Amino acid sequence: MKTAIFRKEHFNAAHRLFNPNWSDEKNDEIFGKCNNPNYHGHNYELIVKLTGDIDPVTGYVYDTKLLSDLIKQHILNRYDHKNLNLDCEEFKNLNPTAENIAQQIYITLRALIEPSIDLKVILYETERNFVEYPA
Repeated sequence: MKTAIFRKEHFNAAHRLFNPNWSDEKNDEIFGKCNNPNYHGHNYELIVKLTGDIDPVTGYVYDTKLLSDLIKQHILNRYDHKNLNLDCEEFKNLNPTAENIAQQIYITLRALIEPSIDLKVILYETERNFVEYPA
């Protein structure tokens, strides 16, 4: 039987939602306050879910210390206290919406976790707004 483990982390980051192909008016209409040219920030809550078989030798689905280290090294160090638009190469041409941030976190972690383990990323942008990738 498959079992799921979860790791919850936190990071703070600024961003601006903006489409350079649109007028200022259209960006304001679609993104509202999130289009602030001076950026705005969030206190993101990240939940990483791994699902797999329990290893009969270790009793683990996945070593949570290793998962914690991977998240800190490859996600938190990359995004925490950063301006996502300016400091993160993946968002130079990709709007840093919660959906796109979750997808980028997934892509990064997927490359580091063996394929036999299912991976899901849940990212809270606010207490009321969160995304799940893949759905």
